[in-house]
Amino acid sequence: MTKGRLEGFRDGVIAIIITIMVLELRPPDGGRLENLPPLVFTFYSYLLSFALLGRYWNNHHHLLQAARVIDARVLWANLHLLFWLSLFPFGTAWVGQTTFAPIPVAAYGALLLLAAIAYYGLVRALTGARGQPAALAEAVGRDVKGKVSPILFLVAIPVALAAPVVALAIYAGVVVLWLVPDRRMERVIRADRPRAR
Repeated sequence: MTKGRLEGFRDGVIAIIITIMVLELRPPDGGRLENLPPLVFTFYSYLLSFALLGRYWNNHHHLLQAARVIDARVLWANLHLLFWLSLFPFGTAWVGQTTFAPIPVAAYGALLLLAAIAYYGLVRALTGARGQPAALAEAVGRDVKGKVSPILFLVAIPVALAAPVVALAIYAGVVVLWLVPDRRMERVIRADRPRAR
């Protein structure tokens, strides 16, 4: 399979996931401003999930752009990641509809942790593929954000049982952590392209 087909499949799956999530956003029952506050929980959970999905899409894009080889292990690792991402609509709806109840927020954190572990597996499958440029493994090797994010999710899960809002703030902190651009993959991509004459 070519990188282009894998990227197209990823883009299609993530687009469907976002579409399913946005369909859970129901308009208020009335046409007055006081009808909006009950929707805050649902909107926040959607916004958080959208930002986290965007982070995966962005990182996945850069990872595949820096890679040269796609093998069977990469395909399975990619499917494993997309499986956990496909559950985001369920987690998002449960958190929002239960107004940040402890168990749904903790389960959402477990989902985020499992997606992060699956992404780590995809990175390892790509860097371990025969014929992959050494620069890819070097760029990934110093992935501080990629190592800190699952730890934060793991910490937030038990926190959610006592203080769900704090756990949601930790999940949002992971998004903020990734807002700072990471140029490692872009350097690998630029170095791999032939120079224009």
